[in-house]
Amino acid sequence: MASADARERIIVAAERLIAEHGVEVPLRDIATAAGQRNNSAVQYHFGGRDGLIDAVAEHRIADLEQHRLELLAESEATGAAQDVRALVSALVVPMLTVPYEHGATHYARFLDRVRTHPALAADTNLGRAGRAAVRLIITRLDRALDDLPTAVRRRRLRVLPTVLFALLADRERAVAAGEPDPHAAAELVDLIVGMLTAPVSVAPR
Repeated sequence: MASADARERIIVAAERLIAEHGVEVPLRDIATAAGQRNNSAVQYHFGGRDGLIDAVAEHRIADLEQHRLELLAESEATGAAQDVRALVSALVVPMLTVPYEHGATHYARFLDRVRTHPALAADTNLGRAGRAAVRLIITRLDRALDDLPTAVRRRRLRVLPTVLFALLADRERAVAAGEPDPHAAAELVDLIVGMLTAPVSVAPR
């Protein structure tokens, strides 16, 4: 039990310090912030920096996925299973509430910092266990956007996490500073839907 508690404290400390200072923050600083007197605590529990980042990325997935599955079920019950806005809402809305209900303060900024790390790479991330809701959302979005050229559709879905994490991080910083929320849930969903469904411009010859 003590080992599990230490592991979770390190994860929570890492989420905050990586969000504030980037992925190269010294591991000993993370261990100290987590109340670990052993500077090698991160290596002991996670095998190193990559394992730690992977563990932090995994830490909140189960709760997010549960909420997403519930929203998907609601959209299916109302006949909106293939609706782009309903799918984007199922992806985005849980990220605005669920982590913070479980004590997160730097979740979105952490994601923005590590978005290029293998733990969040779409080609490997979606294939993991515990990603059923995200896989279903992306699959349905791919179908729902089939009026777009294939290359354009795939490119927009590929940049979706980059845009989403940046918007969420911007919102989180504003909330932390006591500023008005720059991206209420509906507006944030509007922005993502607009990006995905924007008309395709024809480049001049």
